Amino acid sequence: MTVFRHSGFEFRNSFVIRHSSFELRHFALAVFFTFTLALYSEPPPSAKDILASVRMMESRQQIDLQGQLRQDNIVVPFHLVQNGPLIRYSFANPDEVLQLRLGENSSRLDLVTGGGSEQFAASKLKQKIRGTSVTYEDLAFKFLYWPTARVLGEENVRTRNCWKLQLRAPSRESQYSNVLLWIDKASGALMRMEGYDWNAQLAKRFEVVSAQKIEGRWFLKQMRIEELQPGTNHVQARTYLEIKR
Repeated sequence: MTVFRHSGFEFRNSFVIRHSSFELRHFALAVFFTFTLALYSEPPPSAKDILASVRMMESRQQIDLQGQLRQDNIVVPFHLVQNGPLIRYSFANPDEVLQLRLGENSSRLDLVTGGGSEQFAASKLKQKIRGTSVTYEDLAFKFLYWPTARVLGEENVRTRNCWKLQLRAPSRESQYSNVLLWIDKASGALMRMEGYDWNAQLAKRFEVVSAQKIEGRWFLKQMRIEELQPGTNHVQARTYLEIKR
């Protein structure tokens, strides 16, 4: 009888020890994985930091290429030259030269003439370029400087993992009340943009269709610009911006 009680005590004691040992191991593993996740998972960057990175990347490029805007039977050739923060678009028939300066806190679009250059009139920024869906404001990249921005999350665009941002216009000078951007995490390239009018309706969509490698560097090859009928998903005009070697 005594032996039975003693054996039961030993069995219960052994079970308690083994159970405690299991709990300790389980606790240690939980602490280890928690520490590991905390060590290797970083919080997402802020919208301000992402946009600053995009502006910095855009202002460091060196480009001398031919391009065109194409919509139905309209073809508008242009010469694109970029030297760091200065980007120049040269159109012909009639001649028109636009110079975009990407600054630290803002961008400036100038009209270059024989007598020098003057700032492009704000009242003309919403005008379309030679019958296409692209406006002068679209070339000015002013949305990259809008102060009110937030990260909405992550999404894939054409297999590329992107940050999705929402930017709100600081005033009604813009044709867009807010803009959604998809920015490639790896390269900082703009993969897609959606512009919404002041009735919160999708007005225009820009999306990179293809890229090309020139002298060991990747450049845009084709971007599709779709102008939508307000309040619907009907595309009423489609323009392609194409860069040639």
